[in-house]
Amino acid sequence: MRKIAIIGGGAAGFFTAANLGKVLGNQTVLFEQSSAPLQKVRVSGGGRCNVTHACFDPKELVEFYPRGKKELLSVFHKFQPGDTMEWFESRKVPLKIEDDNRIFPISDNSMSIIECLMAEAKKNQVEIRLNENVQKITPTEIGFLVQSKSGSYEFEKVIFTPGSSVKSMEILKNLGHKIVKPVPSLFTFNIKDQRLKDLMGISFEWAEISIPELKMEAEGPMLITHWGLSGPGILRLSAWGALELHKLNYEFEIKINFIQKDKDECLAFLNEFKSEHPKKSVYKINPFSFPKRFWLRILEISKVPVDLNYSNLNKNQIMQISIELTKGIYKVKGKSTFKDEFVTAGGVDLREINFKTMESKVLPNFYLAGEILNIDAITGGFNFQACWSEGFLISEALKV
Repeated sequence: MRKIAIIGGGAAGFFTAANLGKVLGNQTVLFEQSSAPLQKVRVSGGGRCNVTHACFDPKELVEFYPRGKKELLSVFHKFQPGDTMEWFESRKVPLKIEDDNRIFPISDNSMSIIECLMAEAKKNQVEIRLNENVQKITPTEIGFLVQSKSGSYEFEKVIFTPGSSVKSMEILKNLGHKIVKPVPSLFTFNIKDQRLKDLMGISFEWAEISIPELKMEAEGPMLITHWGLSGPGILRLSAWGALELHKLNYEFEIKINFIQKDKDECLAFLNEFKSEHPKKSVYKINPFSFPKRFWLRILEISKVPVDLNYSNLNKNQIMQISIELTKGIYKVKGKSTFKDEFVTAGGVDLREINFKTMESKVLPNFYLAGEILNIDAITGGFNFQACWSEGFLISEALKV
């Protein structure tokens, strides 16, 4: 009988395998249902892999997690982004901190991370079985019976890191765990609105987006897409509002401020610009830093004639432009998955986990980590950091 089964070859599973050491590693089997492990690592950050985030204070770090904040505080005190950086760099994978504090391999290639994790697991003599779908786990008097499509195997301990698939949740329910129903967390907003039509690709360095109905708001860069709006500002709002937006069936109104001014400040700014450039064409000169195509659309929506100079802009027109730029209301009808970086809110109830070791309180010798837990974060490397930290804790607990 082997000692340890790791179910799931994602970030949490492989980081656990990479940290077990040779003694435990050569008694460990990792089961991965696909032919290529670490798929989310592969596609993260546009194929560059957003490894973690440059936030090195656990108290500040947990603020990026809509779910799991309280539980992760002790976890991050034991292993945080600085430890992650040291771990990879000590294994000859140099990392870099970008201007927005996201951390990537200097190679700008996720394969640097994947190859490192695979090499460490191999060094620990972990047996990796690809295309091996685990269908059932049954507790026994001496451990667990793990049944996959190729046969049944006995193990003393199980580390469960399969992601958030429906099948995985069913396995856990059958083992007596309580599941918080998963709903999408990071997603973009589907909006059909004349103000956004044919403007895909236009980005804003800053926008404030709020959902008046829920009294929620977020800010950050934003992007107009073929289907509506995306970008970090939108994704933050989708993460923090995941449960509430699911209840609304993803139909709600958002209010957008496209400029770092309120309505009155915008009015004053436009009136001042008008007095300083009276003979300039309103359609030719965009007084804001966002792309001119969006300015032209705002003028069109505000019914400003094409041949108008700034001196001829009247109070009503300036007011309408200011409202559109600072308090524009857009109707969201539906959502779209953010690229391939699918994240869910929901999973195993956190009260059933011992966060000193990540062991189940329901089932001794059964450990859980990764997206199977009711933990999720905004975009920026935070979801991976939770996986690295949880996996590290499991490996340390098993070494004792």
